[in-house]
Amino acid sequence: MNLALFASIVVIAVCGLIYELVAGALASYLLGDSILQFSTVIGTYLCAMGLGSWLSRFVGRGLAARFIQLETLLGLVGGFSAALLFAAFPHVAGFRILLYVLVAAVGTLVGMEIPLLMRLLKERLEFKDLVGQVLALDYAGALVASLMFPLLLVPKLGLLATSFVFGIVNVAVGLWAVHVFRESLPSRDILRGQCLAAIAALAAGLVFSGEITSFAESGMYSDEVMLARTSRYQRIVLTHWKDDVRLYLNGHLQFASRDEYRYHEALVHPGLAALREPRRVLVMGGGDGMAVRELLRDPRVESVTLVDLDPEMTRLFRDNELLARLNAGSLRSPKVTVVNADAFEWLEAHDGPFDFMVADFPDPSNYSIGKLYSQTFFELARRRLRPGGILSVQATSPMFARRSFWCVDETMRRAGFDPVPYHAFVPSFGEWGFVLGTTSPYRVPRAFPPGLRFLDAATAKTLFEFPADMARVASEPNRLSTQALVRIYESEWRRIAPD
Repeated sequence: MNLALFASIVVIAVCGLIYELVAGALASYLLGDSILQFSTVIGTYLCAMGLGSWLSRFVGRGLAARFIQLETLLGLVGGFSAALLFAAFPHVAGFRILLYVLVAAVGTLVGMEIPLLMRLLKERLEFKDLVGQVLALDYAGALVASLMFPLLLVPKLGLLATSFVFGIVNVAVGLWAVHVFRESLPSRDILRGQCLAAIAALAAGLVFSGEITSFAESGMYSDEVMLARTSRYQRIVLTHWKDDVRLYLNGHLQFASRDEYRYHEALVHPGLAALREPRRVLVMGGGDGMAVRELLRDPRVESVTLVDLDPEMTRLFRDNELLARLNAGSLRSPKVTVVNADAFEWLEAHDGPFDFMVADFPDPSNYSIGKLYSQTFFELARRRLRPGGILSVQATSPMFARRSFWCVDETMRRAGFDPVPYHAFVPSFGEWGFVLGTTSPYRVPRAFPPGLRFLDAATAKTLFEFPADMARVASEPNRLSTQALVRIYESEWRRIAPD
């Protein structure tokens, strides 16, 4: 029996940490800046656990019954927390308040678990053994949860289903406790019924988790959601309206098919066309294959290596026929090698050299992406270029994130490049900015590959002219140790679209 009791300690520890990880992941998906979200969620959760531990001292008689009811309530609150947060996000103005109220509620209930369980077990074990074994098993459960969550639960189940599953597990511990303590439970039939009703409610939530997700995302996106996936790294959503397909990563628009050609032509061809022999090319990010499509228009390109972190992205845009049509089947080309890895780590491990590089990363909205815009990263990229090679970087909007744009420019300058900034108008985004990292004098190309819809020699000249409201402003470089760009970016976009 003791073995089963100790197993239950591991289980409830796993459940408690899973709820915390789900809340942190959802907050980072929906609100951005994962370090801030995880830090505040963890801080709130731990503080609430302390409050729960303190409150447990006021639970007197009927410890077994109170423990069972606690497990039932925790399973319901924790199990439904992700669904409630996801569904509320598009409709509730005070979303952050709801987030921290739920995190605090779950933390308080989790904080009460171990003290109550230890009081239940004190007659079975000596105090020194009780404390040591219970805390050791609790910490072991935390390790199990931290490994299961990113490696198995998120990619296989998704956030909503994960919270429902572990809510059921939490209540199942309570149901098992009804059996263990049945001799001291005069109201065991009522408690058993409460547990079974909670499991039924959570099971219904699990069955309809897809519908709950669809309802929530229908409020987040103005167009119909045609595909939604949760990978280990991000939430991938594709919407469509008539002939326009849009890609969102963690709620942020990445492209609209009706005008993405403007963005990708501007990203690739001003740098590519300026090179004499761009045979070997590296694309970092850009798992949708659109930048690769533009590279393959140039017959001088002999090989393209695409390094993108998320295998789900590259798989979708290679295997899905509709999406493969958008990138002209670029990820199926024999010239293209797809590598799923962190671009920073991959670049450190591979010498190159490359004639041309494209950095098509998402905007620097959090520190994990911000490192890819750092001086250290650009210095590394410069060392992997052939003499005279060029690095092309998407650099957010010089109109709406002016300091951020010029921060990228300054960071590339500090990394040893002679940066060449330019911009293009993309209707879905507005004015969008790019920077070429060059090491030799740059001349605007006079000729481009055939078949381009936006860029030609006359248009190209205008890209490098900045009006007064987008002109250079002083900005500090983005060093890996400070990540100034993330702070600047967040402050600029928050002024435009506050949470």
